[in-house]
Order: sequence, then structure tokens, then C-alpha cells
Amino acid sequence: MILDKKKQIIKKGFIPTHIAIIMDGNGRWAKEKSLPRIIGHKNGIKSVRSITTLCSDLEVKYLTLYTFSIENLDRPKIEVSNLMSLLGSTIKNEINKIKKNNIKLNVLGFIDRLPPKINKLLKDAMIETSSNTGLNLNLALVYSSRMEILNATRQIGKKLISKEICLDDINESLFKKYLFTAEMPDPDLLIRTGNENRLSNFLLWQSAYTELYFTKKYWPDFNEEELLLAIEDFQKRDRRFGKIK
Repeated sequence: MILDKKKQIIKKGFIPTHIAIIMDGNGRWAKEKSLPRIIGHKNGIKSVRSITTLCSDLEVKYLTLYTFSIENLDRPKIEVSNLMSLLGSTIKNEINKIKKNNIKLNVLGFIDRLPPKINKLLKDAMIETSSNTGLNLNLALVYSSRMEILNATRQIGKKLISKEICLDDINESLFKKYLFTAEMPDPDLLIRTGNENRLSNFLLWQSAYTELYFTKKYWPDFNEEELLLAIEDFQKRDRRFGKIK
């Protein structure tokens, strides 16, 4: 079933270059099963693994996962600590597989706010995979789109003050150079799981013309078949970018 669906999607040829996903619903998935929240997050890792593998098989060039927002830092300390431990162990366990599968790991966000050990682990993983040429796996960690935009504005302001640029130099192309996604195309498809229909401070600038797909599935239940359904829905859409065909 999945293999046939994958063949049909590949045959159509209209596959997103960049897929972004808001991985929502881990905690509610666990709560409905009377399990600790961390179990939901652990099961969410399984979905990350299968979705990353499928995107690589489909030759999707960029996969950006909303992993941890700046706002998440305000969660109870024990949950944040558990999430950091899970992140660290996952990177350690998966790094060899990532390298073997020619995946390049990138991190988008204000990662200096992470614990030093986790920060170093992530930076080392990015260095180890920097020469890979397959799927670009982007983890949005300690990420805030509003803060990203403000940060870009401050950097451009400094360039103006130092007279490295003038006011007329500022356009969309220049602004993009100061975003975390400077070297990437904007997402073609943004998926949110967990039965919530909002962007939650994720890729606000980059998603201006992104196709949005919302599903009631919690992230631990979002499998290969669900991603294929989302891509199939994307393939039916008529993208005009405000123009007339």
C-alpha cells in the first residue's frame, strides 16, 4: 500500500523541495494513554526517524522540524530537563545513521540558550555531517520566528549605522540573508499535527506562500502513510503566488 502510494507520488513529480513540520501532540498522545509526557516525546522520535527516511527516499531536499521553541523553555524544569536529555541521547544514537544516509544536520535557532553539553553535541554533529549532500535535516531548536526577524532587523540596523549598506539596499533578498534559513528555499509545504490550526511562531517570514496542511493526528501517530497523504494533497494544489496563470 505505502510502496504503491510512494510510486504514484514519485511518478507525478510535483514533490515539495522543502517540507516543514510542526510536530505537535506528543504530550496529549501520552495523556490519552495515561502515560508520562516524556513517553509521548520518546514515541515522537520514532516518527522523526520514519519521516526523515521517507523524505530522503523521495529526494526531498530540506526537512525542517519544529523541535523546541523559545517558549518551551518556560515549561516545568523537570520536563525541559527530560527533553534535553532525550535530545542528547537521540543525537548520540542517530548520528552514525545520519552520516551513513548522507543526511546533513542543521540547527536553526538560538542554541546558545541550550545547556553547554547539548550545544556542543549539536555543533559537533553539524560539523560531522557538513559534507553530506543528501537531505538537509533542519532542527528548529530554541526557535522563535519573531525573534529571528527582530535579530535580522538588528543586524541590518548595525550595517546601516556603520554605513556598510544604505537604506535603498534593504529588500527581501537582503533581509533573507540574515535569517536562519538564508541558504534555503522557503518551505513548499508546512504540516502541523495535533489538531491545531496555527503556525505558533514558526517560519512566519518564510511561510508567506507556503501550502499549509493540518491533521488531527498526534505526532507519534504521524507515519509514512500520513506524510504521503499530505504530499498527495499538496500535488493537487494550484500554486499561483498571487499571480494569474
